[in-house]
Amino acid sequence: MKELLIQKLQQYIIANNPDLLVELQGERKVTSYLQSKVAGINETLEQLLKNKTPEYIIEEVCMEELTEDLRPSRYNYLKQILEEEFKQQYEQFRDVGILTTEIVNLIQVCKPVFEDLNFSEENEDNQFTRYVIIGSISGYLESNSEKEKVSNGLQQSTETER
Repeated sequence: MKELLIQKLQQYIIANNPDLLVELQGERKVTSYLQSKVAGINETLEQLLKNKTPEYIIEEVCMEELTEDLRPSRYNYLKQILEEEFKQQYEQFRDVGILTTEIVNLIQVCKPVFEDLNFSEENEDNQFTRYVIIGSISGYLESNSEKEKVSNGLQQSTETER
C-alpha cells in the first residue's frame, strides 16, 4: 500500500506541483521526499488497515492527507489565469513546448503575492488575489518581452557588423 501511495503522490505532484518536482530533482531528493511524506501518515494508514477499510477508501483518505499542504495548486491556478487572461502567450508557450517551464517561473515571480495574501483553498476564488496575480503575470510577460527585444536587437547588430 505504501508503494501505491508513493506512486499516487508522485503522479499528483507531476500534475499539480511541477515546481516542487523541479526543486526536488535539483536537490536529488524526490525519492526521500515521497518516502518521508508517506511515512508521515503511517499512523493513519495503520489505523485504516487495522479497521479493514476498503482499499479505495484508504487511498482517498491517505491522498487527502498527503496532499493537504500541496493544495491549492499554484501551478494550476496560474495556468488557468494565463490561459484565460493571456491566451496568446499561453498558446505560444504551449506550442513552443515551454508552458510548464514558464508557469514554474511565474510561481517564483508570484510567490511573494501568494505568501502575503495567504493563498489557500479558502481564498483561491478571491477576486482581489486574482487581480494581483494578473498584474504580476503581466509584469513578468512585459519584462520578458523587453528582454527578448534587447536580445534580438543585439543579435541583429552583431549580424550587421559581419
